[in-house]
Amino acid sequence: MTARRYLIAGNWKMHCRRADGTALAIDLATRVGAKADPRFDLVLCPPATIVAAVAHGVAGSAVAVGGQDCHAEIQGAHTGDVAAEMLADVGASHVIVGHSERRTNHGETSAQVQAKAAAALRAGLTAIVCVGETEGERDAGRAETVVAEQLATSIPAGATAGNCVVAYEPVWAIGTGRTPTLADIAAMHAMIRGRLSGLVEQPDAVRILYGGSVKPGNAAEILAVADVDGALVGGASLKADDFWGIAQACP
Repeated sequence: MTARRYLIAGNWKMHCRRADGTALAIDLATRVGAKADPRFDLVLCPPATIVAAVAHGVAGSAVAVGGQDCHAEIQGAHTGDVAAEMLADVGASHVIVGHSERRTNHGETSAQVQAKAAAALRAGLTAIVCVGETEGERDAGRAETVVAEQLATSIPAGATAGNCVVAYEPVWAIGTGRTPTLADIAAMHAMIRGRLSGLVEQPDAVRILYGGSVKPGNAAEILAVADVDGALVGGASLKADDFWGIAQACP
């Protein structure tokens, strides 16, 4: 197996103003220091309004910063949207695309997600491409089919292990406190690993994150599952001790 460093990414969603967001970022940057932990990389994805402030707060540390979404175009008449190049301009190195909350609340299709991921690559950002099934789809026995379809139509041309990360988040587990069984997580990550061949260069080196109610208490067992290369963390990323605890659970 190709050695892959764990990636622990915090999706702050629509939380934090400048003061508390910067304080959280500085706290974590202080814990990490200037040299990355040999086990993991840490990425913070705050709201667009404070990406610059968070990037400034973690400057000089090994903590990276990402956006939560981007538009497919470089610029234009797109009120309220943020271009990937704008995120890069204020210090971001990553961006989340295709999160289930975007797919559901904003009706984003996989084709749109793919275009946004392509924009991320164009801007020199690493795209964190999210895929995942609903509870109804899992109960109907279609979980792997749905995720495979999303994967095939969301990964952009030119994706490599260096500029693309996949995040598997079962929609029904996000923010609910529920998680799939370890066997379910292993099966889905193995399927994703197999499907990456032909979609990306160096498929064995692409990091696949698990997301969905990850917390310090369950992080170690989840991160120990084969082909789980890190976590996309929601609520627990808003508390420095919890987020750090998840990172410290990396083997």
